[in-house]
Amino acid sequence: MHIIRLGLASVVAAALAVSLASCQKPAAPGAVDAKRLVAAAGNAEWLSYGKDYNEQRFSPLDKVKNDNVGQLGLAWFAQFDTDRGQEATPLMVDGVIYTSTAWSKVFAFDAKTGKELWRFDPQVKGPKGFDACCDVVNRGVAVWKGKVFVGALDGRLIALDAKTGKPVWTVQTTDPAKPYTITGAPRVIKDKVLIGNGGAEYGVRGYITAYDAASGQQAWRFYMTPNPDGKPDGAASDKVMAEKGAATWSDGEWKKTGGGGTPWDAIAYDPALDMVYIGVGNGSPWNHMRRSGGKGDNLFLSSILALRPDTGEYVWHYQTTPGESWDYTATQQITLADLNIGGQPRKVLMQAPKNGFFYVIDRATGQLISAKNYYPNITWATGVDMKTGRPIETPGARYEKTAVTQVPGPLGAHNWQPMAFDPKTGLVYIPTNVTPFSYGDQKDFAYKAGAWNVGVNFLSNALPTDQATLKAIMAMVKGQLIAWDPVQQKAVWTVDHPYFWNAGVLATAGGLVFQGSAEGDLAAYDAASGKKLWSYKTGNGVIAAPMTYALGGEQYVAVMVGTGGGGQISAPASMPTRSRLPGRLLVFKLGGKAQAPAFPAPPQPPFEVDSLKSDGDVQHGFALFHENCQVCHGPNASGAWLPDLKRTPMLQTADNWKGVVIDGASASRGMASFARFLSPKDAEDIRAYVISEAKAAAAAQASPDPQGGAKAAAPIGR
Repeated sequence: MHIIRLGLASVVAAALAVSLASCQKPAAPGAVDAKRLVAAAGNAEWLSYGKDYNEQRFSPLDKVKNDNVGQLGLAWFAQFDTDRGQEATPLMVDGVIYTSTAWSKVFAFDAKTGKELWRFDPQVKGPKGFDACCDVVNRGVAVWKGKVFVGALDGRLIALDAKTGKPVWTVQTTDPAKPYTITGAPRVIKDKVLIGNGGAEYGVRGYITAYDAASGQQAWRFYMTPNPDGKPDGAASDKVMAEKGAATWSDGEWKKTGGGGTPWDAIAYDPALDMVYIGVGNGSPWNHMRRSGGKGDNLFLSSILALRPDTGEYVWHYQTTPGESWDYTATQQITLADLNIGGQPRKVLMQAPKNGFFYVIDRATGQLISAKNYYPNITWATGVDMKTGRPIETPGARYEKTAVTQVPGPLGAHNWQPMAFDPKTGLVYIPTNVTPFSYGDQKDFAYKAGAWNVGVNFLSNALPTDQATLKAIMAMVKGQLIAWDPVQQKAVWTVDHPYFWNAGVLATAGGLVFQGSAEGDLAAYDAASGKKLWSYKTGNGVIAAPMTYALGGEQYVAVMVGTGGGGQISAPASMPTRSRLPGRLLVFKLGGKAQAPAFPAPPQPPFEVDSLKSDGDVQHGFALFHENCQVCHGPNASGAWLPDLKRTPMLQTADNWKGVVIDGASASRGMASFARFLSPKDAEDIRAYVISEAKAAAAAQASPDPQGGAKAAAPIGR
């Protein structure tokens, strides 16, 4: 399918030479260097987050293939001590698996037997979970010259000894007084560890930093938005910000929030061009009118940046969503490949960002080659103008005058879950997660330090009480695995999922595509047709991407299991009802016979709601809940994954409720005090509202709708 096959034979030959042989141990564990990483695409290991610098997530291993994948069985498993979202892609280096879990913990295992070699807990304090928009997750580690690097949720970058797991050095990459977080995996390029940050919803200024891998000393930093003070930062971004960036920002709330632009995930590197590519996040506030008066493109929000890894020097950029106003990040995976386009070989980068368009860009120059919508039903734009590279927005999409329901919403047509590119089929396999969202201007927006500052009226996203309307909205929610031809810019096949928040993807030379699902399984599909060939019930939802490696003559497939993340928290009504369960690492091989015990069903004691009473103002509580609480506990208190507020014992008395919401009694578990934002009277109003939802839910459960749904609760002034 129009793929350049130059060099593919040599890659396959190299893979065959090492793929099924036992790894020869180097002198020290974790001895990854530039030479090994450049060659990683063709070997039996998994040396970096996306396997290698190209971030293709394709393995040349083919012992597990179409005609025998049905023989896959569990080889070994490990169970973790965290029950939140598990998003990491494990690495396998010299017979050792390195992975991370929720709360930024790191583990090392023998890759053949599953024996735990060491573990490290950075002791992130519980209240920091408040600053994590999308769960206390971590996507993985980096390994380089005997060290394992992890970015902790609280902004620390930590170097561990690869043999012992003991800390070697630690550097605080962010201002601890501000709501920054780190959830992404570091990458190491030319002896420099690159790490970004998150927190744009709360109000921070995004940047990426390079640190010396040996010492932790800062090498350079690049800011994604101008300095609100108008002064130079003494950073690598100063020159281009003065020449290109600053003029694209007008006065607005960004001068208080920092503008956003947090680069929290995507990093790729081309050694031949010596360019590193960074994906940049959304604005702060989201709402362009509030952020910058509705004026200017606001560089470098929602952009792909090409920088020099030695210095951070700017080379080029492409902005996917100028003046972004919808949380349409361009932090999604950047994949490098060589394609034959129009009869000419092109070195390209590919990205499927949140906004729904698939971009193919010349990675040497930043020239846009093509852009088509990979998800068919997006509503905010009708296409991309190939002369200007700008989206063709639909009238009213920016919700200046009235609220508008858009697809995709803030969770995006494609979120952090990695896609994979198979150079044999020429297809990119994209996990899509699409939910509608009603955007409305928050006309009374006022910046609140440490709170969500998005400039969007969340009241319009309360769930409707009418069941027919609710069912119509739920029907718009889609989850799919799409096999996409990046040259022809069209879908070749599609697999539908019953839930939208499906998992990352792995492609292999065995003609297989592996993907997990929120409902709780790992499946293998035929890479050419999409036919499901194998599946395994994981007992817990999967959102992470699988990986594969070979050791001792056998090929293994590994995946982190544990649902959570932004979809589970922010859109619980669209997800399977599931209690929080411990995370696991499952590792498979042909003929595997291991058995993982079933997860015990968490107890569900009866909860009596009839006696619940409050003198609070339900209407005011409804407004306060959707302004302050719904991003973690779901619209209409529909969330049951973080503690179900409709069943929590804290709901039974005003004092207990105040103890958590105002006094911070549960801060160690991630529920920080809201005393900065709410008064005790406000907290009781919220309690009154949640009691009303608890009683409505109990009544609906007791009296099912004959049409198959629960009876709707009475409206409370939505």
